[in-house]
Amino acid sequence: MATLILVRHGRSTANTAGLLAGWTPGVTLDERGAAQAAALPGRLAGVPLAAVVTSPLERCRQTLQPLLDARPGLASHTDERIGECHYGDWSGRKLAELSDEPLMAAVQQHPSSVTFPGGESMRAMQARAVDAVREWNARVEAEHGEDAVYLMCSHGDIIKSVVADALGLHLDLFQRIHVDPCSLTAIRYTGLRPFLVRLGDTGDLSSLAPRDNGGDGDAAVGGGAGAP
Repeated sequence: MATLILVRHGRSTANTAGLLAGWTPGVTLDERGAAQAAALPGRLAGVPLAAVVTSPLERCRQTLQPLLDARPGLASHTDERIGECHYGDWSGRKLAELSDEPLMAAVQQHPSSVTFPGGESMRAMQARAVDAVREWNARVEAEHGEDAVYLMCSHGDIIKSVVADALGLHLDLFQRIHVDPCSLTAIRYTGLRPFLVRLGDTGDLSSLAPRDNGGDGDAAVGGGAGAP
């Protein structure tokens, strides 16, 4: 079956402000995110893409625009199923404040049990994203052949949940996966099993440098802002 390249959107204004964006309108790429998006066509120059699929949210559409400008004949589609998790009442709030919420412990350690207040469950988030991937795999293969490669631009928690499914990991382990802004993750699907061939590839190693805050051991809900 097809090979899927998952691209997390470039760094956004919500990432740098420490906000959990969700579906909050008006969240766009910041200056670094725009530069990351501008570099995307060069990073993918050697990859023949059959199609691209994007989350409807503006930060994803902005991330793909330089690639679409560079490849004017490339088919582009929008799919709400790979849109960000619906965080409900948590949307737009500061992550520093949310860390004190009792539910946050479950988000980190037992996400399959979590339904965000006024939002969706993390199980439903994963299910819709995986359904979208499976359907697009079949569509791309039918239209372009079993060796076709296509790209999806989505969000941190969505990509992590798709990777967990590909690896056969329970959703409760998906917080062990990390993908930086504008990183590339590639999954080759076959009739028997998926193969994870790239994970969170940013094209450099700057994200491995020590962070000023040192980290607290918890996963960044929504995906985090990446390297400084």
